[in-house]
Order: sequence, then C-alpha cells, then structure tokens
Amino acid sequence: MKVGSETKLYKAERTDVSQNQGKFRTYFNFPGRALPDHADHGYGPLATIVESFMDPDTHIAMHPHRDEEIISWVPAGVMRHGDQDGNDLVTDADHLMVMNAGETFWHEEFTRADDPPLRMLQMFVRPHSLGLEPNIQHEPIDAPVEGEWRHLFGPEGSDAPLFVRNEVDLFDLRLDAGSSADLPEIEGRDTYFYVFDGAVEAAGTRFGKTESGLLVDDAGVTLTAEEDATVVAFLIDPDAPVTRQGTIGR
Repeated sequence: MKVGSETKLYKAERTDVSQNQGKFRTYFNFPGRALPDHADHGYGPLATIVESFMDPDTHIAMHPHRDEEIISWVPAGVMRHGDQDGNDLVTDADHLMVMNAGETFWHEEFTRADDPPLRMLQMFVRPHSLGLEPNIQHEPIDAPVEGEWRHLFGPEGSDAPLFVRNEVDLFDLRLDAGSSADLPEIEGRDTYFYVFDGAVEAAGTRFGKTESGLLVDDAGVTLTAEEDATVVAFLIDPDAPVTRQGTIGR
C-alpha cells in the first residue's frame, strides 16, 4: 500500500508467512513485497527479516548455512550459539552477532530452561559474491539512547561495529510516546523500516507492531511514536550486485 500522493513510502502489514515448530516459531518478512509489482521478494541485498520466538529449553541442532550474512538482533532475553569453530556465544541486548556464512558455516542455537522466552530478529543479507570465507562476529554494542539511531552494521570499511558483505546498513531506535526522529539517510540508499514494538506515524500513516515501510527514491520522512516504540531501519542500495543461493536468504 502506497502512503501519500508524493512520498514514495509503501506500507506492509504483518506477514502471513510463518512456521510453527512448537517451541520455535518464525515469521518471515520480505521487504520486496512492500513494493507493488516487484518481482523479487527481497529488496536488493536485503533478502528476509525473520521474527523468531524460542521458548525456554529449546535446541535447534547443528545445521549449515551458505552464501548469506545472518544478523541476530536480540533486544531482550538471550540467544545462545555454538558453531563449527567451537564458539560458545550469548547474544543479548548488549551484543550483536553477524554470521558471515560464506562457502559454509555450521551452527546451533539454544535457550536454557531458566532463560526467559525469546523474541528476536534474524536478518538475512545477500552477499555480493558466492563462496566467500566464513566468519563469525560477536561484539558488544553501545547502549541505546532514546531518540537516537544506533548504527549496528554496515558494509566492510564502514564505521559500524560489525560488517556484512554488501551495501546494507542497519540502525535501531527507541522512541518514547510523543517523540519523533527522522529516518536515517545515506545518499543513494532506500530505507526499509520494521516496527518491532509499539507504533509510529510516518507520512500520515500509522505503522503498528510488526508492520513495516519501504521508502523508495525519497528522503525526509519523520517517525513519531504514538506509543513507546522500538524500530529497526535498513539503508539499502537496491542496485548492488547480489547472489541468490543462500540457504534461507535467497
């Protein structure tokens, strides 16, 4: 659905694509589907954003990924990770993980019985090339500041604390009810944003929890929180070279 007659902002309702595996449940958001007549479910390098739920005492057995960049963003709770290199990592509100799967990377995910129920986003970025060197990044991130966008990852060589191997940057934002912030901008990029919690208004339209917007060939849109809100925003080069052979983020 297009918002407004001039602003090229398209709204997507909550996704209806999901998988229920009992203690592990996933909802697949496809940014390209926000744009009418767009042939690709992804949008340039950004393939998929997965809202994932894991109950306490859940184990996803060791499995491979290839040719995709997987970012785990956990605003509360913990996601535990083991992998082929012997890493034993905990991703939480103070840490971000990027798995640059490359040619192949094996990992497992789990929660312990005394962990809280987990809701997180896992984001799948298409790399620029096939068969890259596999890599794992797990870094502390700055505490969020209300009303300020926090830069979390970007292409190699950017000033973000973690990197992906294509032209996508991720920012997140906490907004108190009634406060506002402009969407971040990078020249030549389009913006896809997802409301993780709460609700915001943009260009005269309400975006509630799990709804998203795609801003194309435009700039200067302001988000105003109708209630306390948490939002992620991706700045995407839609013309960047991509691969489409990832395990999930094709």
